[in-house]
Amino acid sequence: MNRPSTRRRPAPGSRLTRDEIQALFARLRAANPHPTTELEYTTPFELLVAVVLSAQATDVGVNKATRRLFPVANTPQALLALGEEKLKGYINTIGLYNAKAANLIALCRQLLERHGGEVPRTREALEALPGVGRKTANVVLNTAFGEPTIAVDTHIFRVANRTGLAPGKDVRTVEDKLVRLVPAEFARDAHHWLILHGRYVCKARKPDCLHCPIHDLCRWPHKAAPAGPIPLPPA
Repeated sequence: MNRPSTRRRPAPGSRLTRDEIQALFARLRAANPHPTTELEYTTPFELLVAVVLSAQATDVGVNKATRRLFPVANTPQALLALGEEKLKGYINTIGLYNAKAANLIALCRQLLERHGGEVPRTREALEALPGVGRKTANVVLNTAFGEPTIAVDTHIFRVANRTGLAPGKDVRTVEDKLVRLVPAEFARDAHHWLILHGRYVCKARKPDCLHCPIHDLCRWPHKAAPAGPIPLPPA
């Protein structure tokens, strides 16, 4: 009996085959060869502050606040000197700003006391900072330090489940699957491609299936018809 080729079977943990996963990321790369975060920053510390502020907030809202804050205080020393109450005045347009201000002041103190004022480059040290969880640590490791980590936010969670790329009931399951499934050549930028795809194409309420570059690969049963044929990239 002839068995189906493994190239035609879904990859373990995915509803897509290995070839389809390769094609998916090749198309996202072709559309955006050098993706990056939409948070505005110039140093790892500024990025860390921006990501802490971005919890339950939009990048647009965070950027508006940091454009005022960073010219005044963009180092642990300067932010600590600014103080919690004055910091609140710069970030009070962002949700949960009271808790975030307290966390940032404590974070700055810990950076100075334990890390010489530098942002640490390990997950363990990052997650030990006040207000920093696994997702924030993954963003900093990926964006500031080039590590092939994936921070599963609502956009990535939705794209991974909707397309069938890496379905899972919780963010850690999706993260672990993506780390295994993303081909090595795409690992550095996969985080940004998936976020941007979820933010601008595979949107929660009204996905733009008509202009989706991975429409034919997607396993979502409710997808709309594409605007036209989407050829596979050359092998």
